[in-house]
Amino acid sequence: MLAAIAAARNGHKVVLLEKNEKLGKKLFITGKGRCNLTNACDREEFFSQVVSNPKFLYRAFHAFSNYDTMNFFEELGLSIKTERGNRVFPESDKSYDVIGVLKRELERWDVLIRYHSEVTEILIKEGSFFGIRLKNIKEELTGDAVIIATGGISYESTGSTGDGYRFAKALGHTITDLHASLVPLHVKEPFVKELMGLSLKNIEINITSGEKQIYRDFGELLFTHFGVSGPVILSASSYITPYLKKQEPLILSIDLKPALTHEQLDARILRDFEEFKNKQFKNSLDHLLPNKLIGVIIRLSLIDSEKKVNSITKEERLALVNLFKRFPLQITRTGDYHEAVVTKGGIQVKEINPSTMESKLVNNVYFIGEVLDLDALTGGFNLQIAWSTAYLAGISVK
Repeated sequence: MLAAIAAARNGHKVVLLEKNEKLGKKLFITGKGRCNLTNACDREEFFSQVVSNPKFLYRAFHAFSNYDTMNFFEELGLSIKTERGNRVFPESDKSYDVIGVLKRELERWDVLIRYHSEVTEILIKEGSFFGIRLKNIKEELTGDAVIIATGGISYESTGSTGDGYRFAKALGHTITDLHASLVPLHVKEPFVKELMGLSLKNIEINITSGEKQIYRDFGELLFTHFGVSGPVILSASSYITPYLKKQEPLILSIDLKPALTHEQLDARILRDFEEFKNKQFKNSLDHLLPNKLIGVIIRLSLIDSEKKVNSITKEERLALVNLFKRFPLQITRTGDYHEAVVTKGGIQVKEINPSTMESKLVNNVYFIGEVLDLDALTGGFNLQIAWSTAYLAGISVK
């Protein structure tokens, strides 16, 4: 939609081919239906959140930054707001308002929108684009250029079925390994089922493979029936796939009390034990842990739940402190594409001109957004990649 608007504003006659029955199906579900448009951070912070090929993105971001995105939507009449973590949303909290202003702008610039128009082939003559073939009516449309904005393969129900990768491959492009990213993690321990629905705020996670630290972050975590999710976990998923592919055992350690050192936590537990000294161990952790977690911690601590608090040894108490600081889970795999916010991997960026988004292999074919090997962490960064690359392609079409 944005690429079509940019191209139309630049004087081109544009046809937007939409596979679905309406525009913006994927945009509609972003940000849990609220549409996290972009992130209002500075440039340095923005690029620190881009996981794959950040340097490739420099030109596109310079052409259309996060602040350009905010100005663009405000000029279209969309009121926006900035929330925790600099996340930018429409003030209405409704993603369809974002789709609505884009659609009105498409109509204002006389972009022809054709629904139920699934493209099956990009037609090339003498190394240059000359048309596309449509599926249902076996129709061919000719044109001077094409911008491919098909997304990845996450959330297939929105139409993201990997069409862009097929087109790119047919044109001679390299597709890097594809993985589900920004996705929940599955763990080995069956006790997570008991913790399902429990949300832990202000915890720290540390993911390791043997002695090697792979990822460390602070934030919010949610237990599910198969493992863990939540913002801190989705971000972690962007980094761990190569290790899972090598079948290296990955341990996720959760620090349940990151604000306290081992010594401070030990002192805190001692105070509680003093208060509850005549109670059983199973009744002594109410001040320290949410209810759902107490039973699991007691089992993992190997301290008899019926034991009186005043007879717990120093060694047992210090082992409990260690468990609070390193609550361990073994990651077995990431979630599937239908749970993934984005697809990691895509068209090799070395084969794309970063100043225009045009293919270096075929003239007048442009690739933008998630179909490229570009991805970032949660917080509006992936949508900004889409906006930046879309705008640059739209103004670069010859």
